Amino acid sequence: MNQVAVTGLGVICPLGGDVESSWQAMVEGKVGVEKLRLMDPTPYRVKVGGEIKDRGRIEDFEKEYGGKYERSAVLSILASQEALEKSGLTPADLEPKRVGSFFGTTMGEVQLAERLSAEHTKNSGQKPAADCFHKIQGSHIAFSVLDYLGLSGPTMVFSNACASGNYAIGWGFEQIRQGLLDGAFCGGVDAFSRVAFTGFNRLLSLTPDKCRPFSANRKGLAVSEGVGVLFLENLESAKSRNAHVYAEIAGCGLGMDAFHMTSPHPEGAGALDSIRRAMAQAQISPQDVDFISAHGTGTSANDKTESIAIKKVFGQDCRIPVDSIKSMIGHTMGAASAIEAAMTCLTLDRGILLPTMNWEVPDENCVADCVPNQSRPFQGRVALSNSFAFGGNTSCLVISKGENT
Repeated sequence: MNQVAVTGLGVICPLGGDVESSWQAMVEGKVGVEKLRLMDPTPYRVKVGGEIKDRGRIEDFEKEYGGKYERSAVLSILASQEALEKSGLTPADLEPKRVGSFFGTTMGEVQLAERLSAEHTKNSGQKPAADCFHKIQGSHIAFSVLDYLGLSGPTMVFSNACASGNYAIGWGFEQIRQGLLDGAFCGGVDAFSRVAFTGFNRLLSLTPDKCRPFSANRKGLAVSEGVGVLFLENLESAKSRNAHVYAEIAGCGLGMDAFHMTSPHPEGAGALDSIRRAMAQAQISPQDVDFISAHGTGTSANDKTESIAIKKVFGQDCRIPVDSIKSMIGHTMGAASAIEAAMTCLTLDRGILLPTMNWEVPDENCVADCVPNQSRPFQGRVALSNSFAFGGNTSCLVISKGENT
């Protein structure tokens, strides 16, 4: 089996229009959740969320391509393009049929659906363009990345709620590991939508102000948007061209707690399964793990059950640092685990733990060290990246420090 290297990263989120600006803002502990501006929140109980503010690249791309790609596809293309550039490759360097595109998404191209619904409600009599029904499919996201780059490998789109990005990364990991592909764009994406914002408002799971993961006074999550992409390739191939290896994907564990559509199993059953499976595939023990990137939504149930699962694996007195970047960028839905995986790669590569911002009150039911409110130096080599979603979908990646030549 091949070892799988991460040689490229691409991110767009409420704190930055690319991976470097996003990383630096998180190191500084900036928070991108604020009162919504692009969508009028007046009718809603909650008025805050995470919107992409650096929209320059997005707007330029949309002007040039005039509606050929919808919003989630645009975000995925731009992040994939960035990841490829970071890898030191160009499309011309790739064997077209040996590179795949695998994405996770919760809402797909829901903004297109919202526009079509609005037109229908107005009874405008205007017929939708024929290609709308093609572009509205989630599968169009992964296809669009290869279409734009002139590649023709396999595509796959996962819709496993907010664990979708990890599922996509796990699939790409297996394709490279088994030698079925030379490279893969793997990630997750979701554009901000009225549908998601309304749904979480109705569930009463949104914070009215800021997201406070692992803090005893936490009040809920913040709906957000973004995209994260990892470019994966065979480690030996990366070494042969002296590529910078940000990290390696060493294992992927998936689980299903089959407990409730929106609530996690109270004993963290699915989370526990996915963590143990990922560690077993990576052939590591609890003593090998130096850091955990948490799902960390800031809801009462999630933070407690995730902590229970972590303590069952690492002991009740676990002191492993566990951070949640959702405290800064909100919950980016299908993009969440992919952005978190990208930031975990940079944590290992650059030796800095990102903070869990807005932490205020200790909670004995939660992890002991959530890297509260300030980033700090870090020397570890192995990390877990958790993502636990609606419908009982759970996932965990084992990510290890890259070996650069």
